[in-house]
Amino acid sequence: MKYSESLKKNKDFQIVYRKGKSLANHYLVMYLLPNDIGRNRLGISVSRKVGNSVVRHRLTRLIRESYRMSEEHFRRGFDIIIIARTSAKGKSYHEIEHALLHLGKLHKCYID
Repeated sequence: MKYSESLKKNKDFQIVYRKGKSLANHYLVMYLLPNDIGRNRLGISVSRKVGNSVVRHRLTRLIRESYRMSEEHFRRGFDIIIIARTSAKGKSYHEIEHALLHLGKLHKCYID
C-alpha cells in the first residue's frame, strides 16, 4: 500500500527548508516538517557536486527505493526532504538504506 506522494514544487521545498527540522549523518541530510494531509510527501535532492547525471540519478533511485521498502514503518503526516551528501557517491543500497533509517530514528518518525 502506498502511503506517500512526491514533493515536487520548489515552494514546498522552501517551506520545509525554512520551517522544518534537519538532522544529518555521514551520507544524508533529512528535513522533516509535519503536514496536515495525513500522508508523507517525499522530496529528494542530489546536487551536481555529487557527480554527473548518472551518479545523481542512481543515488536518487537508491534513496527512493530505500524509503519505499521501509515506508510502512514511517509515521504519517510529514513532508520529508532527503539530501544526498557527496560522501554518498558510490555507496551500496544497504549503506544508503541504513543511513536513511538512522535519520528516521533520530527524528523519531521511524517505528520498528
